[in-house]
Amino acid sequence: MELLGEKSEQSGISVTLESTGLDDEKINYFHVQHLLYRRFAPDISSYALSDDIKLHSLQLLPIYQTGSLTSDRKNSSQEKELLSLFCFFSLPHVGYLYMVVKSVELMSIYQYPERSQQAVLTPQFLHVITSNNLQCFTVRCSAAAAREEDPYLDSTLKACPPVSMDVCALRIQLFIGLKAICHFKNHIILLTKADPEAIPERRESPKKLLSRKGTSVKLKTPPVAEAGWNLYIVNTISPVQLYKEMVDYSNTYKTAKTQSCIHLLSEAHLLVRAALMDGSQLEPGEKAELLDAFKESCGHLGDCYSRLDTQYSHLALPYYKMSGLSMAEVLARMDWAVEDGSQKYERGLIFYINHSLYENPDEELNEELAAKVVQMFHVAEPKQLPHILCSPSMKNINPLTAMSYLRKLDTSGFSSVLVTLTKAAVALKMGDLDMHRNEMKSHSEMKLVCGFILEPRLLIQQKKGQIVPTELAVHLKETQPGLLVASVLGLQKNNKIGIEEADSFFKVLCGKDEDTIPQLLVDFWEAQLVACLPDVLLQELLFKLTSQYIWRLSKRQTPDTTPLRTSEDLINACSHYGLIYPWVNVLISSDSLADKNYTEDLSKLQSLICGPSFDIASIVPFLEPLSEDTVAGLSVQVLCRTRLKEYEQCIDTLLERCPEAIIPYANHELKEETRILWWKKLLPELCQRIKCGGEKYQLYLSSLKETLSIVAVELELRDFLNVLPEDGTAAFFLPYLLYCSRKKPLT
Repeated sequence: MELLGEKSEQSGISVTLESTGLDDEKINYFHVQHLLYRRFAPDISSYALSDDIKLHSLQLLPIYQTGSLTSDRKNSSQEKELLSLFCFFSLPHVGYLYMVVKSVELMSIYQYPERSQQAVLTPQFLHVITSNNLQCFTVRCSAAAAREEDPYLDSTLKACPPVSMDVCALRIQLFIGLKAICHFKNHIILLTKADPEAIPERRESPKKLLSRKGTSVKLKTPPVAEAGWNLYIVNTISPVQLYKEMVDYSNTYKTAKTQSCIHLLSEAHLLVRAALMDGSQLEPGEKAELLDAFKESCGHLGDCYSRLDTQYSHLALPYYKMSGLSMAEVLARMDWAVEDGSQKYERGLIFYINHSLYENPDEELNEELAAKVVQMFHVAEPKQLPHILCSPSMKNINPLTAMSYLRKLDTSGFSSVLVTLTKAAVALKMGDLDMHRNEMKSHSEMKLVCGFILEPRLLIQQKKGQIVPTELAVHLKETQPGLLVASVLGLQKNNKIGIEEADSFFKVLCGKDEDTIPQLLVDFWEAQLVACLPDVLLQELLFKLTSQYIWRLSKRQTPDTTPLRTSEDLINACSHYGLIYPWVNVLISSDSLADKNYTEDLSKLQSLICGPSFDIASIVPFLEPLSEDTVAGLSVQVLCRTRLKEYEQCIDTLLERCPEAIIPYANHELKEETRILWWKKLLPELCQRIKCGGEKYQLYLSSLKETLSIVAVELELRDFLNVLPEDGTAAFFLPYLLYCSRKKPLT
């Protein structure tokens, strides 16, 4: 019967703490926690004696956080943090090892070849004594503790042999009359009692797990007729030496990696890992030696999983990563010899190479290794070949070799457009522009965009953390910039590239520094607005565009390339670009702008301000470079103030700077609740300016007549009379008074 964790409280056994030797205050810090209840019954069918179910060697083994150990070992014990706790106990013929930290779980069962008397558990081994033998078994404590310590274990980054792996008996060593055993650091201490006449001749094994360098120390020379007591201090072999012996033995499986080989190398790996986790016992030189052995063991396990057809072949990737081997070094370990002319590549190796080409773009393979990788995928995973050729690591592949393998592909089973784009990229490397153009013409632009989405590295690669445009991207910038912008937009919509990465890509592509915005990036921002990408922060994107428009207008700076869309295109395609107000056209017509691109930037800026999405208040502080002395600056400033409902200030500005635009402005803006400004603001201002005369007298007079026509329609006669100037000429105002009186007779 077995009860684990909280269920063990149901056993009915109560435990009471006694405060013997403890202060009453300290006893309050202790409590009882039930972890495990297990009851054994004798096997009646085998006539087992009661001694066969007698327990012995109950032991708790803690393992601490590796990172908590400090260089100052005097204080390290105070800074240790418990990582895992293991519980071991044994019957005469079987032992049980449990993990009892977060949950209680049976890890291993040990079957002894003969009746045991006592056992002692260490992080590396389980040592068991019988009447005449010292036995040694492997343990899984380090595998369990490693998983508690590292959340990335059992992923594509790191791996560790499973806790469930069968344990092994390493060796059995003869000792006559064993009575007791204990463990201290790297020593096993044995107490024996034997009849001298029964001691056989001792034979040494050629391969030792345990060394008797510190040979036995006899406490007493017994008389011939008496039994002898002996105390042995046995030095355990160093983990590195045992590891090397296990690796040497595994070389018998070098030509054919088997499950037995994996098991043996996994035991060697866990042995080294356990020694590293018990860092308090290590000198600096020992730790460095163990780390080297650890990396080497990871390389050996990577070799096994890369060459063995097993469901765990994917483990080749994390083990090779932990080994520190480069991709070229791993490929150099492969056996490329072919006897019958057909080469088979196992899934583990393909999985590792495929991932490494994605994750290690900074490592460039030489031409020979790159050709071998292409040949490998042509045989094992032909569908992955276009992706493989797009990796920066394959930069040194001979283009003729790459093209020959691409032409062998049967595109009926997967995306032909991806193969086409890969051929086009390779043709550029070959310098064959005709072949490149023919490949690009074989699909529509929409399909080409889909091809780039399938493999972004056709356009964008990363080296040493920096974005690097490909040769194909540079060529498209000159020949098909629209396709390039649409493709990067497609990558962003499909989460293949981030916003900042896309911006950096266009800057690097156009050879601009961080503070200079190329027109192609502006085209991309405009395309983002048209596409209405949900992940793009709208106001941030609008701010980028308006800032660039304002900067170019203030500097009279023309775009470095021809814009892909005109303001009219954007207004027709994007709801964020609004129709420009009619009075704005009147305003800017007063100035002749020779540069068409300048007027395009102005129109786009005006259209954004007239649109429904623009947050005007956020951009006003940045309008300072755009002087009102220019028509462009004046139109933008008045537009922004109008959107902020500062109508009276706008009326003053237009009357002063561009009176011919005042009536179109009033007709468009002074409506409903602002209609009152026709007679409260505009009419008095016009009358005042006419009195002052000047060169704009005729413009003001014409605007006054238009204003009076509107006011005469809106107001009753009495109200109309009240808004007219007292010193005005009656003959001038009389026609408007007559019109107003006929519309609404005075009562």
